[in-house]
Amino acid sequence: MQNSDAMALAAALLAAAGGLTQRIHEGVVARGFEGMRPAHGFAFARLAPDGATVTDLAVHLGTTKQAASQLVDELVRKGYVERRPHPADARARLIVLTDAGWACTRAAEEAAAEVVGAWADVLGEDGARALADGLLRVAPSGPVRPVW
Repeated sequence: MQNSDAMALAAALLAAAGGLTQRIHEGVVARGFEGMRPAHGFAFARLAPDGATVTDLAVHLGTTKQAASQLVDELVRKGYVERRPHPADARARLIVLTDAGWACTRAAEEAAAEVVGAWADVLGEDGARALADGLLRVAPSGPVRPVW
């Protein structure tokens, strides 16, 4: 692959990722979750399975513990997460999604399905499947982070 082809592919992937993030965010807001930011979704992705500490969240987001703590404070005020005693560490607090946080997560999943469904309309089912297979082979594992 020539450098210009590689740059065109890189630009297309970045544009697709940015568009996906924006359209998921717009879908969440359209479903009634006002005051949300895309960064909240990246935090929810880490909190959704079983909760996390502020330190875990900071590592996931690639931020300082203080920045993660401020994000958690904001999400607590909005009613999307709550702090609970950590079951294994008396010094730590576990940050978990509330019912509203889970509802917002489901709204994001619905919005993502709409966006990806539109890609399948353009690429066809086989093309969309090939895109998914290829990206899953080359995408790095680990957290998906916002660009700060």
